[in-house]
Amino acid sequence: MNWAVIMAGGSGERFWPLSRRAQPKQLQAIVGRSTMIQETVARLRPLVPKSRMVVVTNTVQVREVRRQLPDIGSVLAEPVGRNTAPCVAWAATWISRRDANAVMAVVPADSWIGDVARYRRVVREALQLAAREPVLITVGIAPQSPHTGYGYIEVGAPLRGRFYRAARFVEKPDRATAEEYVASGRYRWNAGMFVWSAKTILAAFERHQPQMLAAIQRIRDGRSLRRIYPKLEKISVDYAIMEKADNVVVATGDFPWDDVGDWAAVARHWPRDDTGNAVRGEVVTVGAQDCVLMSQPGHVVAALGVSGLVVVHTKDATLVCRKEDSQRVREVVQRLASDRRKIRYV
Repeated sequence: MNWAVIMAGGSGERFWPLSRRAQPKQLQAIVGRSTMIQETVARLRPLVPKSRMVVVTNTVQVREVRRQLPDIGSVLAEPVGRNTAPCVAWAATWISRRDANAVMAVVPADSWIGDVARYRRVVREALQLAAREPVLITVGIAPQSPHTGYGYIEVGAPLRGRFYRAARFVEKPDRATAEEYVASGRYRWNAGMFVWSAKTILAAFERHQPQMLAAIQRIRDGRSLRRIYPKLEKISVDYAIMEKADNVVVATGDFPWDDVGDWAAVARHWPRDDTGNAVRGEVVTVGAQDCVLMSQPGHVVAALGVSGLVVVHTKDATLVCRKEDSQRVREVVQRLASDRRKIRYV
């Protein structure tokens, strides 16, 4: 049977002050009318029933996840974040105990997808392939630009249709290298979306991360979870498994995709005024250009004669930074977290 694992434990620090520990990016309506996790569930719904959807989050966010998704199948709450490899291993172990023949789509909760029909077609074909063959499928997005903020996957020998053998994973490139990647036609953006059978991914953990898997298989209740999980290595499934395995397949995603990684990225999705400002809420601009501006109800944000700024106002905090520095917003969160007097704003 088909299952879905939705990874939703991130803290969304780059979207402070809107995103907070208890209600981060994926639990906010950053680019749509529904929250990002609700949109993720809706995209998967025709492929997987909600009863076989598993959300992996953390203990701080679990209550809000359940509130937003009251009819979701299961919610697993990590006591601490340990990146995606432990998350995947735990979810696969949990699912395999309930369905030995499970096939899993594993997706982040905070992606933007521009063509849902195409997305579903890619995931459906990947689920079908994973049910037939012992492969680890990663969805690679056909690049639309030489983006330097994404990792890339080089594709190798073609299999059939949209599927290729994976040649290698590469880190975020500089501009010139990214341009070469896009021009070659051999590279895909790494979207962090995967499809495999529970048996295949657990066999990969047995081969490449046996200690991690053995520890996770000892988790039986809340007490053992709190004892074991914090000791697991903090590592992504890309590093832990995908870059080491020899049965990795890339499914080309031909749908518009964006990980909406910071405030500058929302400019691609919010309405813009005549001078290129992306705005939400009560905003007034006079001679302002190329800004991201957001206000909360009952408050007006006015931008006068400025360009390339991010201004986000919430009920108890305001962010002002240059768009080019929006990746650094997490530094503000870290500074607040280190100050006992200000940690309430995190």
